[in-house]
Amino acid sequence: MKRIIVTGGNSGVGKATAAALAAAGHHVVIACRTIPKAEQAAAEMTGAVEVRHLDLADLADVRAFADSVDMVDVLINNAGVLGLPYTTTVDGFEVHMGTNYLGHFALTCLLGDKVTDRVISVGSALYVFGRIHLDDLHCHHRRYSKWAAYAQSKLAMMLFTEELARRGIRAYTADPGMADTDITRDSTGMAGWLGRHTPVRFHLQKPAAAARASVLAVTTDLPSGTYLAPRFNQWGMPRPTTVRRKARDRDIACRLWAVSAEQTGCDWGKSRF
Repeated sequence: MKRIIVTGGNSGVGKATAAALAAAGHHVVIACRTIPKAEQAAAEMTGAVEVRHLDLADLADVRAFADSVDMVDVLINNAGVLGLPYTTTVDGFEVHMGTNYLGHFALTCLLGDKVTDRVISVGSALYVFGRIHLDDLHCHHRRYSKWAAYAQSKLAMMLFTEELARRGIRAYTADPGMADTDITRDSTGMAGWLGRHTPVRFHLQKPAAAARASVLAVTTDLPSGTYLAPRFNQWGMPRPTTVRRKARDRDIACRLWAVSAEQTGCDWGKSRF
């Protein structure tokens, strides 16, 4: 039995991941902002499930959560936002980079050696459209696009896995593919409309199917740094998948780590200053 933290485990793919792992006998901690929703989700699960508060858009809250953790075998960086208009986190980060990537970067580094086994980060095929703007991660000096911001945050997560693996930390990226979840509940424009109209969502995988990559990543013996994605890109059983060169760029991964450490004040092995 492993002790596993699942961020955003109160809904969507995170909820399905938490449920599958708890049913398999693991002790699961659902870490999320909305405690009542998480408690309701936990009540629907079988097995050992604990609910804890965590707001990835607030570094002070991330630090408080990390300080409260004694040990965890597996950290699943699952929570995310998609398709939001320009918004900033408590710390002034663009909301997609701040929540999807920097919040998880800080959490992972603050937990540091408390993570005894592996770190799993949830990715997206949209990383292929991403570009890392090291000098302007938060769109202060360029035109804002919610899709470009999301893609950048997911490419950043891919590079984070790459750098973790290079540093000798067991890490994987798990891509759920297209999933029928409420991740676009706060989105504007077409994304929000599609998310609210069930008839146009028939092509999406159910959350339990989309969670298979994350569940597999918990026990796989594949090499650290492996990207697990659906066989048919957006649908199907997960398998090791080759990624674009930009998601394996060690120079960019190292430089992104340095920028992230500077902006969050967190670094693996230096997380208590």
